[in-house]
Amino acid sequence: MEVKDLIPFALTLIVTGIIIAFGLQVQGDVKEDFVTGVAGCNDTVTTSCGLEYNATVSAQEGVSNLADKMPTIGLIGAIVVVISLLIGGFAYLMK
Repeated sequence: MEVKDLIPFALTLIVTGIIIAFGLQVQGDVKEDFVTGVAGCNDTVTTSCGLEYNATVSAQEGVSNLADKMPTIGLIGAIVVVISLLIGGFAYLMK
């Protein structure tokens, strides 16, 4: 593994982050479409909005949890690259 191998990994993280951000925005827009404005389903109280609203809330929370893990995924990827570079360097010295 070489330093240039970081470029595809970094681009993958960037594109994944953009897709997650747009996905969350779309889910938020869809969720707001299920707020009907009747009693129990308005801007302040959403207890009676129905299964569709609850499903979009759950989906949005799930995707948001994935986005919360992106820094950890990036850190682990960077650690893997650094360890691979160190192992490669030591293997070169042992020849």
